[in-house]
Amino acid sequence: MHPRILIFAGSVRAGSFNISLAQAARKTLAESGAETTMISLGDYPLPIVDEDLKSQKGVPDNAVRLARLLAGHDGLFIASPEYNSSIPPLLKNTIDWVSLVPRDIKPFAGLTVALGAASNGALGGIRGLYHLRSVLMNVGALVISEQVSISRAASAYGEDGMPTDERQRTMLDRTCRSLLELTAVGRARR
Repeated sequence: MHPRILIFAGSVRAGSFNISLAQAARKTLAESGAETTMISLGDYPLPIVDEDLKSQKGVPDNAVRLARLLAGHDGLFIASPEYNSSIPPLLKNTIDWVSLVPRDIKPFAGLTVALGAASNGALGGIRGLYHLRSVLMNVGALVISEQVSISRAASAYGEDGMPTDERQRTMLDRTCRSLLELTAVGRARR
């Protein structure tokens, strides 16, 4: 059975470097035999997390839809921008809402997650991944050690959509390979 991997960027900006990274990860994972699904968080709009709203109206349908989508996959690859050395609001709000769905869905329990970031800066967005890793571990995801950061992202991708820098390409390959290898561990826990 091929691992089912969900992929998305923590950005919906036109021309997002992280959407490009998510697409490169999808290509890498598919070439390794994974069954991939790539989505845009823009297709699942959510209000700002608000306990009063949750009490009055329940968890938004889009959060439940995302939770079911996550629960139906063995692994997840998130390409996240870095906002002030941390997680972008869109991504944090999404994770927070999905963590509030009814307990019978369990979207993050045993889900194996790989992280990546792309930025035009020298560090490639890697500072924000520390915070994202912490949040995902707190909701029950299994976040793998390997991660990828793409620096100087405006010129980092070739015509094939893949990183042109050998070191960055190797990081992407290792991260995707580890995600596929470790989905079996997570699958046993799901």
